[in-house]
Amino acid sequence: MSDPNRRAAVSHLGSKRAQRKKASVTRVVRGTEFPLRAAPTPQGQTPLPANVGSNYNTDWARRFPARVARRVARDTVARALVRYYAQPTIKGVDRLSELDGPAVFAANHQSHADTAVIITSIPEPWCNRLVVGAAADYFFGNRATSAISALFVGAIPIERTALNRRTIDKAVTLLRSGWSLVIYPEGGRSRDGWGQQFRPGAAFLAKQAGVPVVPVHIRGTFDILRKGRAWPRRARSVINFGRPLDFGEDENNRRFTRRLQAAVEGLADETATGNWFAARRRLHSADSPGIEGPSASAWRRRWALTEPPPTDGGPDSPAVAKRRWPYV
Repeated sequence: MSDPNRRAAVSHLGSKRAQRKKASVTRVVRGTEFPLRAAPTPQGQTPLPANVGSNYNTDWARRFPARVARRVARDTVARALVRYYAQPTIKGVDRLSELDGPAVFAANHQSHADTAVIITSIPEPWCNRLVVGAAADYFFGNRATSAISALFVGAIPIERTALNRRTIDKAVTLLRSGWSLVIYPEGGRSRDGWGQQFRPGAAFLAKQAGVPVVPVHIRGTFDILRKGRAWPRRARSVINFGRPLDFGEDENNRRFTRRLQAAVEGLADETATGNWFAARRRLHSADSPGIEGPSASAWRRRWALTEPPPTDGGPDSPAVAKRRWPYV
């Protein structure tokens, strides 16, 4: 082989070696980037904005100036609106006398009016250190609604459709540091006034933080601001607090969630019938009417909600001519 050809071959071989070395170095550098920097976004996916949705940072809303503004708004504007539109009757506050420290307040969810009713009904000291678990995709969709939700409601973003470690850690940290949490275990508002099956999120947060769960039942807010309605109308509401529930030694999240839902169903029975003793007996015998309502057509389910319950709380009340839900 002539010298020019040999020099060209050596040059080509050196170029290939240099390219392989460069590629190897690039792979090593890229391999060390992930723990130090955010992982690259997969092709075809758009990254979530830095301060929107579950990424929204609500720490500023728990500083002193924001807490003062929220308390003033709650005790003036919010209470006035709730008193006018919801005319609430608050029951079961005496059951909170056993509660010492923060708790998860777990309530059924009928409408957007629920949050205003519950944050103006929870007594001191819990109402002064209170956050509300709000749907990240709805209340934290943009920076304007995020700021309003965090400031005036005390909301923190909660993912409804997927597990998000950041939102879970934030809620648990707040509970451990003395903040109470309002959450709706159904995961969404009622479609027709009846409830939905509870999800284990509230149980999981309470167990991780080591705090009790207070079952809460809200009645009447569906008529105030039902799903799809843009403007509220006046209706009477009742909010009923139950005794705090603690995890049993051998109890997992699902079992606790079933017990929590049963407690809320017992409160619903108590509110509907007005008979505490009869409602407690049905709760202990696992015979409370379910909050999910009858398996029937839409008009029948709605009719069951509007019918008055038996006056003495029993299925054989002589004051009622025909049997009504939940005694049908």
